[in-house]
Amino acid sequence: MSCRGSAEWTEREAGMNLNWEFILQNIPLYEKAAWLTLKLAFWGTLFSLLLGLICSVIMYYRIPLLKTIMGGYIELSRNTPLLIQVYFLYFGLPKLGVTLSETACAILGLSFLGGSYMAEALRGGMEAVSKSQLESGLSLGLSRWQLIRYVVFPQAFSFSIPALGANCIFLLKETSVLGAIAILDLMNVTKDLIGMYYQTVESLLMLVVSYLIILLPLSLFLTWLERKVRYAEFGP
Repeated sequence: MSCRGSAEWTEREAGMNLNWEFILQNIPLYEKAAWLTLKLAFWGTLFSLLLGLICSVIMYYRIPLLKTIMGGYIELSRNTPLLIQVYFLYFGLPKLGVTLSETACAILGLSFLGGSYMAEALRGGMEAVSKSQLESGLSLGLSRWQLIRYVVFPQAFSFSIPALGANCIFLLKETSVLGAIAILDLMNVTKDLIGMYYQTVESLLMLVVSYLIILLPLSLFLTWLERKVRYAEFGP
C-alpha cells in the first residue's frame, strides 16, 4: 500500500472512530454554552449599536470637544485587541476599587469594541445622504434633530445595513476570547473538555458545528435583509 493510500485509510478510520458517546454526552454542555454566547453577543451588539448611534451623530455634526473625545475613543477601541480591553475591565478596574462580574465585563468589552465599528458604519451611511435632501428638510422648517430622525437616519440605516451586519457577525465571533475571564462560552468549554478528556477531534467538531448553527442562519438573515432594503430603495 502506498503512503498516500495509507494516509487516506488512516483518516477514514479516524472519522469512523469518533467517540460518539462523548459527543452525545456533552451536547447539553455545548447547548448551554451556545445560549450564553448568544446572550453576550446580543447585549454587546445592542449596546454597541446605541453607542455607535450617539458617536455617529456627534461625528456627523462635528460637535466641538465631543467630536475630539469620540474620535479618541474610536481610535483607542479599534486599535486595541478585545482581549486587552476585557483584561483591563476584569483585572484592572478592581485595582481602582471597581469590581464587575465576568458577564458585565464581557458585555462592556464587546460594547466598547463594537461601538466604534458601528459608529463608523452609521457615520458613513449618514454622509451618503444627499445634500439636496438635507436642504429640502431645512426648507420645510425641520430642526436639526428632526432632520436626523426623519430624513438622515432612515436612509443612513439602509445604506449601513451591509456594514452593520458584518459588525454583528464580527462581534459574535469575538466572543471566543471571553473565555480568558472564566466565561463558560463555547471556546472555553471546548478547551476544558480537551484538557480533561483529551478528546480533541470530538470537542473541536462540536465547536465548529455550534458556531455554524449560530452564524449561518444569522448570515442568511442579514443577506436577506440587505436584499429587501436594496429592493425597497431601487426596485427589482
